[in-house]
Amino acid sequence: MTRSFPIPLNALRAIEAVARLGRLAAAAEALGVTPGAVSQHIRRAEERTGTLLFERTAHGLVPTGELMAILPALQTGFDALEQASARLIADEGHVLTVTLGHVSASRWLVWRLARFNARHPEIEVRLLPTDQLVDLARPDIDCGIRFGKGNWPGVEALALARAEVFPVCAPALAARLHQPSDLSKVPVIRDQMTMLSWPQWLAAARVPDLSLSGPVYTDPALSFDAATSGQGVLLAVGIMADYALDNGQLVRPFRQSVVPDNGYWFAMAAGRQLPARTRKFRDWLLDEMGPYSLE
Repeated sequence: MTRSFPIPLNALRAIEAVARLGRLAAAAEALGVTPGAVSQHIRRAEERTGTLLFERTAHGLVPTGELMAILPALQTGFDALEQASARLIADEGHVLTVTLGHVSASRWLVWRLARFNARHPEIEVRLLPTDQLVDLARPDIDCGIRFGKGNWPGVEALALARAEVFPVCAPALAARLHQPSDLSKVPVIRDQMTMLSWPQWLAAARVPDLSLSGPVYTDPALSFDAATSGQGVLLAVGIMADYALDNGQLVRPFRQSVVPDNGYWFAMAAGRQLPARTRKFRDWLLDEMGPYSLE
């Protein structure tokens, strides 16, 4: 249903402002327009309705009886619009819902959110960790962090980073690894959900035919936990292993790495207008992931 206003909304604003403030100049200043524009709004409204809205006196414009009869409803309406507008602005800056993978959430973002909170304390970030592709057009989702090639249908994707991929493991297990061929002598964690390629890394390490075996997981976050607990060697994206590497929970047994075609992307529904809270989060992500990018 299309709303139709016999008198344009801007004219109604001008009429209410003049009735409240009593003078054209004061109303014009409040509305951010010229006194001439306010006068034009009133004149055209009077012509359209065939009703005199103001008495022109030496003390300014005085509302007529006809205007006084509707003025309370007019003021109530603009009060409601003002409150609704204020609520939209408050809500806009309050809650940001981000969908991302479990590993991205638990191994990277959660350790850095304090920095975002310090920069934007007015925004509450709510994470939706899942290894499924969530429909970013859902009204309860603001944006996502995705790993892939950035070519998802119906999605606008902004490249955040492409980073190194390399094996990681617990320090005790690393003591048994002196060269890439030693991977055949230790457990290698196989993550059935990963988009990373052991054959690609083995080829780069010049041991393409090496046979690997070890525990199998279907949850990338559990695969990281298994590696940290010493269950085997895991092929990981450097960004996601960064915190564990810095804290000595994991180490790199070999320096060889590969850069896959996949990368990390800031993802949003195509055509969606980004509110300020989402733009602030996007810009912060670019700052945080910038040092990891190999572009």
